[in-house]
Amino acid sequence: MKAKKNSAPKIDIGISSNDREKITKGLAELLADSYTLYLMTHNFHWNVTGPMFNTLHLMFMGQYTEQWNALDLIAERIRALGFPAPGTYKEFIKHASIKEVEGVPKATDMIKHLVAAQEATARTARKLFSVVEKANDQPTADLLTQRLDVHEKTAWMLRSLLEE
Repeated sequence: MKAKKNSAPKIDIGISSNDREKITKGLAELLADSYTLYLMTHNFHWNVTGPMFNTLHLMFMGQYTEQWNALDLIAERIRALGFPAPGTYKEFIKHASIKEVEGVPKATDMIKHLVAAQEATARTARKLFSVVEKANDQPTADLLTQRLDVHEKTAWMLRSLLEE
């Protein structure tokens, strides 16, 4: 019997198929939260008004730009582990812990929504560490560490805007 011409070669990177699948599931959740956070931040950038307009407009642009670049890193790690990266709104909604914000909130409420979304994305990244460590997957651990640093710092900076 002939082998299928289009079959993918076996992946042998020192991480079992079962572990790669578990890691990829967690990364899909991180990608979904990251995309939802990206979209929320970009939406708020477009629609912010009020006395803090210029500050928030520029801050949100820096944040959504950083978030946009991170999406590719997460998706490419999923691909490197041998699985397809989710890439539709339907899949993102299914995997995301962050809910969409309807309407156009006031600037202060935008900040509160973004703090919650940054913290949720950090939690999603953090919960994957035990699986990644058990599988001895340093590249994913490094990616998670970098993402945690960004989300925790961004949440802190946003929270500081809410202090009286």
